[in-house]
Amino acid sequence: MPEIDTLFDSLNVRDLLSGHDLNDPTTPLSAPDLRLLINRLESHSLRIKSKVQSYLVSHHSEFSELFSTCQDAVSRTRLISDDVSDVVQLVSDRPVDVEIREVVDEIREKTKEVRVKRESLGLVSAVVGVCEALRETKEALKSGRFGFAAERIREMKVVLRVGEEEEGEPVVYVLLRREWSDCFDEIQEVLAKLMETAVRFEVDSRKLRISYQLTVGETNGIAIRTVLEAMEVIGMLDYGLAKAADSIFKHVITPLVTHSSTFVAVEDSCKTSGEIVEAALKLEQSSAHKTEDVDGDAIYSGVLTVVKFICSSLCFGNVTWIHSFGRLTWPRISELIISKFLSKVVPEDASKFPDFQKVIDRTSQFETALKELSFIPPSDAEGRLSKYAENVEVHFASRKKIEILAKARSLMLQCNFTIPQGLATSLKSDGTDESLDGNSSKHIVRLLFSSEMCVVSEAASQLVHMVHKTLEDVCVSSARVASEFYHAARDSILLYEAVVPVKLGKQLNGINQAAVLLHSDCLYLFEEILGLAFEYRASFPSSIKEYAVFADIAPRFKLMAEEVLQRQVQLVISSLQEAIDSADGFQDTHQIKQFESAKFSVEQVVFSLEKVHLIWEPVLLPKTYKQSMCMVLESVFRRITRDILLLDDMAADETFQLQRLIHLMLENLSSLLGSLKSADDTSRPVDDLIPSLRKTRKLAELLDMPLKSITSAWESGELFSCNYTRTEVQDFIKAIFTDSPLRKECLWRIEDVS
Repeated sequence: MPEIDTLFDSLNVRDLLSGHDLNDPTTPLSAPDLRLLINRLESHSLRIKSKVQSYLVSHHSEFSELFSTCQDAVSRTRLISDDVSDVVQLVSDRPVDVEIREVVDEIREKTKEVRVKRESLGLVSAVVGVCEALRETKEALKSGRFGFAAERIREMKVVLRVGEEEEGEPVVYVLLRREWSDCFDEIQEVLAKLMETAVRFEVDSRKLRISYQLTVGETNGIAIRTVLEAMEVIGMLDYGLAKAADSIFKHVITPLVTHSSTFVAVEDSCKTSGEIVEAALKLEQSSAHKTEDVDGDAIYSGVLTVVKFICSSLCFGNVTWIHSFGRLTWPRISELIISKFLSKVVPEDASKFPDFQKVIDRTSQFETALKELSFIPPSDAEGRLSKYAENVEVHFASRKKIEILAKARSLMLQCNFTIPQGLATSLKSDGTDESLDGNSSKHIVRLLFSSEMCVVSEAASQLVHMVHKTLEDVCVSSARVASEFYHAARDSILLYEAVVPVKLGKQLNGINQAAVLLHSDCLYLFEEILGLAFEYRASFPSSIKEYAVFADIAPRFKLMAEEVLQRQVQLVISSLQEAIDSADGFQDTHQIKQFESAKFSVEQVVFSLEKVHLIWEPVLLPKTYKQSMCMVLESVFRRITRDILLLDDMAADETFQLQRLIHLMLENLSSLLGSLKSADDTSRPVDDLIPSLRKTRKLAELLDMPLKSITSAWESGELFSCNYTRTEVQDFIKAIFTDSPLRKECLWRIEDVS
């Protein structure tokens, strides 16, 4: 209302009282001034009322609307007030938050139930869909619609997440996967049988047939291409082609490789109503080929013909199918060609290597042709045949190595580990091996470091000769060939360690010449091995010198020699101890039965020692023979002397019989003891090497010696020098002589000697 505002703004008391200073507090208003002021105010009031009235009249509709709005607002305010009063009353009667919480919980539960039901409904729908798909798959299998069935199998594999199983899955998933697996196995079996029917080889006619129209159950006219496509879809191409590949390799490719000069592959086909219903490949006898396929033309052309036939007639040029067939057959084909052809045409010597270049070129061309057909898998990008042919130098050396090891093994297995009769006698009489014949000289060798003549087996002498010849070839060969020859020589030596002890297993458990011959072999090999590096190392190629070593294996043969000999010594000692056990401790020998038993025991000991003498002396080195035999004799004499000295009561007749037994044993062993004196050049007496021999001889004297003489012998130190102890002498006197003052005196005198 701008007009009203202007009217009020124009009302000023100062203007109504003109000429009077209102700011002067000392000048009060007079009555006339007041009346004037009142009149003027009334006048202004009337004007204001008039103005307001005219304004209200002019804006009557706006004010009516405003008052109506205000009236509505007041009415709503009353309603809100009433509602608030009701709410307050409700809140005061029962807490509303409890009801709200219950309502919210109920809503949540209902929502959860709806979601679960929705998911369950979705799961049921999915299960029904999968079941329907599996049913359709089975029906398709029965009706021969393998393409449709294969696609369904692949789709269901993704839906059921086959191979991605997790714990806690619904049981229905497990059941559905099992159902899917049954369907997969069924279609796999059907497709595999169809492929087996489609590709077959007739042995009688030597013909490979591939049928293009197949039959399963009551369904006819199933195309082989459809079968292959279905196998590819479900991922069983390798499985389905496996039997066909095996049959083709066995009946077609193998004869072409192994009898390349006999067979040739010829293609054929059979048509019905203008359509090819069958393709065939026949192996026909051929007389046009060379009798010997030197460069591999017949083999490679024959195999290439078969591969081309497979690629066109079975795989229909499909690269995936060709790759699968190649994966199944190429490794076996290449190994067959290597073993039956390439390995056999490797040159016998290095001078023929240039002629082998034709084979290398033809092999490379063959592999290139197969790669163009996509038959060779990508994993064989380098070409195993070409690689083998190009490494002919290594294969030459490898074959030589195999021949060397085979020859070494044959030597060891065929050797009977015996020596010719009279060999040792002639050697000992002459002292040299110049007068020996060719057969005998194979067993006589001179040790490298001791220069002694040694008897060894033919296997050992021939093995060393072969090792020397191989190492001579190492010195004049290229680095790669030299490496193979070096390992051949080293492995030949190790082969002896591995083969001979096993071959002689039973003989090593007994007393025989083969065991001591093995001992001599090991000594001979030990010294020869130590000398190999010194003899050849300077002439080895530089690359071989870095690692060529033989000294590491030499100690093994030294140790084997010692173990074999020690085992023989222990076997002999054990056998002799058992023979002595039968004498029953030489008790009661004054009785005829006991004497005969003891005599038989002594004779058995003597016989066994003579047998060992005949076995050991011709083979063992003189020093080794002497040491080993002295060790055995020491155990015999020590045992017999101990048993006699342990007797606690001996009658006069008994001492006589014991003396007879000792004299009998020493007399029978005189030749053996004599052989020990002349066994080597040492001048050391045998009695020093066999301490118990002196003790045994003295025991024979003591058995008929007077008491005083025995006492004097102890006092003089004679018995002590024969290895008798004070206790042994005292017990011996107590066993022979009865208790008397003289015996007590003699025992006291023996005790008194320091």
